Formats: sequence, structure tokens, C-alpha cells
Amino acid sequence: MASRPKQAEPRPQPRLYLVTPAIDDAAAFAPVLSEALAAGDVAAVLLRLAEADERTRINRAKQLGALVQNAGAAVLLDGDVDLVARAGADGAHLRGIDAFTDALPRLKPDRIAGGGNLDSRHDAMIAAEAGADYLMFGDPDAGVAHSERPDLAATVERVAWWAEVFEAPCVAWVASIDEIAPLVAAGADFIALGDWIWREPQRTAAIVAQAAPHLRLPETAA
Repeated sequence: MASRPKQAEPRPQPRLYLVTPAIDDAAAFAPVLSEALAAGDVAAVLLRLAEADERTRINRAKQLGALVQNAGAAVLLDGDVDLVARAGADGAHLRGIDAFTDALPRLKPDRIAGGGNLDSRHDAMIAAEAGADYLMFGDPDAGVAHSERPDLAATVERVAWWAEVFEAPCVAWVASIDEIAPLVAAGADFIALGDWIWREPQRTAAIVAQAAPHLRLPETAA
């Protein structure tokens, strides 16, 4: 991975990246997750694990991770770098440039290292040069209210800049279905659906399915 302009090649169809809530009961969450995976073209799932002892967290990750991998998607742990190998996960998502650079040697070259919560273009460029497999833009800090996320215009601008210059894929965090199309048009490779899709578990799969038409590239949209 290097910070050189992308080659003029056909753009791949954007895909979904699901971000779970903090999970404390894997067995109860599994059916909802399974339905969500079946409802759309999901490339990856970021598992957030509620606080517990290490063994419990590993067991949760293994149970849900197997389900995700069997569906053909990658499993990423939210910051739990030390658990990645033992849980059989495909990689980790790190928040902030310091966490990303600290974790990189424990993940590369065998596992995915993704970064988010990057405060500046400079931090994003450092992560890209270090070997990030993807960067996420528009994501809220853990535990921060939705209103404190970067606004849509700022995220569109950051995604457009990144897509123009860098080869590493970018993930754009959305807070509603209506935000998907502008971010796809800006160049997002993946669209992250977070906490809001899980609030009513009986509607989660329908929301994932509803996202699919909005992933169409502008030139191929009906």
C-alpha cells in the first residue's frame, strides 16, 4: 500500500460494513446478525464486545465470528488487538492514529488493520503510508452522541479527497439511509451501518436490504 493516485480502473461496486452494538449476549444477538448478513452484500462486520473477562470476550467473538465468516464476510474486533488471533478474527479496527500505529506490528502482514477516528488529513496520510487496509471517515467516538459526529458535508469532502488520491479503501460511516448515496458518489468503497440499525432488531434485516439500491454507482444507477 502506498499513497499514490489510484489507477484508472473500473470502480468496484461499494459494499456494506456492519458495526455491531456492544454485545454481551452472543447467543441472543446471533439470529439478528445472521438475518442482517443475509439481507445485503456485507463485506465485513466490526464486532464490539461488552466488558467482561478475557475468556468470555473471546468466546463471544468466536461464536459470532464463525457466523460472519461462514457468510463470506471478514470479522474485525473493535480495538481488541490482543484477542484477534485467539478469537480467530480477520483483523482489528483501531481508533486514532496512536492506537493504529501501536497495533500495526501485531496485525500485519497476516491480518487486517483498519483505522478510524482520525482527526486530520495528516493522520490519515500517516496511517495510509504505514499500511492501513482501510480508513473510516465520519465515525463517532465510542460512546459519543450522534449529534457530535462529523456532519455529512465534512465526511463527503474527506471521502472525495481520499478517493481521489489514495489506493487504500475508505469506509464511510452513515447515520441514515439518505446519507449513503452522497457518500457512494464521493467515492466510498464501503458504507458502515452502525448502532441505529440494531435499535429495533425486528427491523434490522429490512434496513440492510433497504440500503442495497443506494449502493449503486452513480453511472449504473437506474
